[in-house]
Amino acid sequence: MQHPEVLGAMLFWLPLAGAVSAGGSILIYLILHETGWLGATIAALFYPILYGFIHTEAVADVADALYAAHSGKDPYSVIKDPVVGAMGVLWSVTILLLKTALIVYLLLHDAWTLFFAVTVAGRMGLETLFYTKTFRSTFIRTLQQSFNGKLFWSSMTLFLLIGLTVVGTIFFLIAALATGVGYLVATRIGKKLGFLNGDVLGATLETTEIVLMLTGALLWL
Repeated sequence: MQHPEVLGAMLFWLPLAGAVSAGGSILIYLILHETGWLGATIAALFYPILYGFIHTEAVADVADALYAAHSGKDPYSVIKDPVVGAMGVLWSVTILLLKTALIVYLLLHDAWTLFFAVTVAGRMGLETLFYTKTFRSTFIRTLQQSFNGKLFWSSMTLFLLIGLTVVGTIFFLIAALATGVGYLVATRIGKKLGFLNGDVLGATLETTEIVLMLTGALLWL
């Protein structure tokens, strides 16, 4: 698993994980669409189930670390602690409910391409963070060493073309927005904590997807 080519490929195909997860949710909705909002809710919850709730868990860890930093505690020791505090639970549940509601809304309005675009573009934003930021994580630094400029730009080009084919030219705007929001969120959290790690990336993705889904719902539906 530590082979550079394997690690580089993991990051190269990262946006594909979003496409597959979104596709799985849409498939579930198509099977259950006769049940209306119930089928949409089940399909929406299937999305985080597919990626194992790892980003939702990251929200809990980051929330606890942020509150710890406010109270003068060491945020890094808190974020590495496997025990989740009350604020972490509240924030992760809130984010999960908000994201589920947004996905249900998109599915009920047949905005499948928007859902697909957000999940792909959000992970393209993460690739940009991998390529440009410094992390306090040995594993992420190892990943970064395997993700050279050629792989980064090749991945960006490939998924921009896929997005253009599936979604249309609006995908360029969605990808740009995802990259910008992700960069701002990660930078803001990093300043408050004093470091970036994998949990910050997960929380950034959750926030970015919510912002993009809400923006899409407001402007295009």
